[in-house]
Amino acid sequence: MISALRARSRTQQAFVCLVGAALVVLVVLEALNAPYLPVVAATAVAGLLCLTAVVVPEPLFVRGVTLAAATSCALSVVETQLPHRPENTPGVVELFALLLLVTRAARRYPPHKAIVLAALPALAAVLLPLRIADWDENLKNAIALIAVFAVPFVVVLGLCLRLNDAVHTREHEAIRQTERLEYARELHDFVAHHVTAIVAQTKAARFTAAAGHAQSPEDLDRMLAQIERAGSQAMGSMRAMVSVLRDTTAPAATRPPGNLGGLRALTEEFSAVGPPVTLILDPSRAGRRMPPEITTTVHRVVQESLTNVRKHATGAGRVEVSVRMHPGPPDQLQVSVTDDGPGGTATAREKTHGHGYGLIGLAERVEETGGHITAGPHEDGGWRVLAVIPLDPASSA
Repeated sequence: MISALRARSRTQQAFVCLVGAALVVLVVLEALNAPYLPVVAATAVAGLLCLTAVVVPEPLFVRGVTLAAATSCALSVVETQLPHRPENTPGVVELFALLLLVTRAARRYPPHKAIVLAALPALAAVLLPLRIADWDENLKNAIALIAVFAVPFVVVLGLCLRLNDAVHTREHEAIRQTERLEYARELHDFVAHHVTAIVAQTKAARFTAAAGHAQSPEDLDRMLAQIERAGSQAMGSMRAMVSVLRDTTAPAATRPPGNLGGLRALTEEFSAVGPPVTLILDPSRAGRRMPPEITTTVHRVVQESLTNVRKHATGAGRVEVSVRMHPGPPDQLQVSVTDDGPGGTATAREKTHGHGYGLIGLAERVEETGGHITAGPHEDGGWRVLAVIPLDPASSA
């Protein structure tokens, strides 16, 4: 409770303290209606215990509600045996505090435990009117009103609040799961792309050394420079992702621009360490700005496909990346990445199902825009990844 109060603004803290002080004063004033000083003190203690139990932390709630309800019940039973009792009020603040305890028990605890915890303050609330001096028809009506209407109402209120908490929890978990999937895709798309280049270059160097071929200083320096550049790019991507995670208000620095111009840099970077890439861009879309989710998805499809070429199509001599309008339904973009590498059965299986999450995340990303993606052997040999992406993801979704 103290930590929650500190998290509020100074105005809210002042308001809460003011309300708490006012309730304490009301409890004391109601207790002064009792004819005996010991009963005054007992009434004040019972009221303060009930107020305290309403705001105690969760680990102390069971003890707090048990002590408060037991004290209230004992005081009500004892006052029924006294010759003089309060004339007008048995403790209205204490009554409302007991009803709030019932609400909190129904809201926070599982059914079997909530029944026990809610029954204690409910019983104390029903017995509370017995402290009044005149036992007449009005007293019976007050007891009936509390038992038949007030207690069931606060139980239903607690259950409604419980349901509302469950809905908010599910929504929060769904949002967190979506964020986790997005971050997982971002990390895979960027880091795995660069790390794969490092692995490919290292394998090439080891293969050359194992074959007994002496490498010239120029070739060795060029290969090491490519590894260094890929490592620097991986570190840059990681740093950009960390900056996004640390500051959610900052735009994601890892996202490509709002057009397809970044594809040329991506293919040129791949060609520097792998088979040459031919990039074919539809002239009507090359320089036009498009929704960021479209350009991001196109960029990821090409990036992941080139990463898979580097991993699996070791014998590929050329790669073609094509981004053009779909010949079928209008307002759809067709993205294809085709290589001429060997498409053996084992390689095809590995490409299609994989051991990682690249194609899984890629399919999720394309489907979020309302499109679809396929991967398989090409009719002219090699392997082809084909994605069809609507240009208006909102209407497609």
